[in-house]
Amino acid sequence: MDMKARSRRAFWGDFRFVIGIVLVVASIAGVWLVVSSSTAMTPVLQANTTIVPGEPLVSADFQVVEVNLGTVGDRYLAPQDLSPGQVAGRTIAKGELLPRSAAADADSTRTTTIVIDSSTGLPADLAAGAVVEIWHAPPLDERRTSYDAPRLLVSDVVVAAITKPESMLASSGAVAEVVIDRTDVAAVLAAITGGSVLSVVPVGEAG
Repeated sequence: MDMKARSRRAFWGDFRFVIGIVLVVASIAGVWLVVSSSTAMTPVLQANTTIVPGEPLVSADFQVVEVNLGTVGDRYLAPQDLSPGQVAGRTIAKGELLPRSAAADADSTRTTTIVIDSSTGLPADLAAGAVVEIWHAPPLDERRTSYDAPRLLVSDVVVAAITKPESMLASSGAVAEVVIDRTDVAAVLAAITGGSVLSVVPVGEAG
């Protein structure tokens, strides 16, 4: 009996020892995995310039940077993920990492660009990516000698580019190319052809 009891105690002692070794190894492996994942660097695309909705996503507009994104690395586009036919689904600011959610298929986009000659000129610091409103003042007579009070035509418009006329005889200080929803194109073109005076107003400055 004494021999059997000692044998059982020895067995369970050895078994607990093995379990202890396994737990230590598992703990070390877990720590190693955590440290490895926290220091792993992922190559992703970073915008070199502001990219507006509907603008094609091309490699020349990005640089490849190595960043530690941890578990959210798959939310951003790597260099090999960029493919022809992709456009910006929203404004991508200069220096921003390119998220997958900001890339859209060109065939699915609902935006287009249109050029607006702002009668009130444009602020000197207005740049691509800024959100603006388009206001218009319809003419009160066919000769367009007087105009109605300005009213909002389209809101939440994104500036694609600013062009400053070289001629001193230009009708305004600058011309804005803006990104608008295709459903608003008819209203804007009708205002232009109808002789309305248009104004591009940065959000927060109207009224």
